[in-house]
Amino acid sequence: MLVLAHISDLHLDGSARATERAERVRDHLWGLPGPVDALLVTGDIADHAAEPEYEEAARLLGLREDGGSAPAPFPVLTCPGNHDSRAPYRKALLGQEPSGAPVNSVRVFEGGAVLMCDSSVPGEDDGALEEETYAWIEATLDDLGGRLPVLLAFHHPPVALHHPLPDSYQLGRPEALAALMERRPEIAGLITGHAHTPAATSFAGRPLVVGPGVTWTLRLPWEGEQIADRDAPVGLAFHILTDDGRLTSHFRVV
Repeated sequence: MLVLAHISDLHLDGSARATERAERVRDHLWGLPGPVDALLVTGDIADHAAEPEYEEAARLLGLREDGGSAPAPFPVLTCPGNHDSRAPYRKALLGQEPSGAPVNSVRVFEGGAVLMCDSSVPGEDDGALEEETYAWIEATLDDLGGRLPVLLAFHHPPVALHHPLPDSYQLGRPEALAALMERRPEIAGLITGHAHTPAATSFAGRPLVVGPGVTWTLRLPWEGEQIADRDAPVGLAFHILTDDGRLTSHFRVV
């Protein structure tokens, strides 16, 4: 069994408000009494894709030994969103050489594997998985050999969530992802962010779970005209992936 914490859309911008909300959820997660195998952070980590914003994220998330904060008690897995930029993301958040290539990574656990995929499109708010990313997913799944259930995590949901804002910037070419999932039964579900609202639906016959936003919560059309509820508490999710590929999700606020 794999237990994953999940946050999204920190939108760190150097403001005291953004920092406080990120620190609040960080302190909650770091202080959990029970075991968590990893934390997933599904994009829009920075608000303006500036290096100082990623340096702050690295400090807050304990990703860098020189970050000045206690390291995370579990692996922290990240992927970019539409507010992120690949070169400063690599340099200041991950401590890698700057590059414009998709930021994809895999983490294999005893109870499953998580593929963190880059759905960002440089200079655009729309999402897409590039052919390079699809090839990487296929090769990674080949290497795993179908022996573990797999979660794909990325920023942009591939389906409508029934709000005009996130639905304007979905994942492009969802049929390509659906075709991949049809070929790959080991994919147990999809984990995304972007919409700033906790949501659960399905895609290609498998669970799709959208994590809440750290910075603010989306008001749905029937909840009022103001789109952003900036006073809502910080949200997070917990996902449990069992050995037989069943995905269960729980949502919390702090």
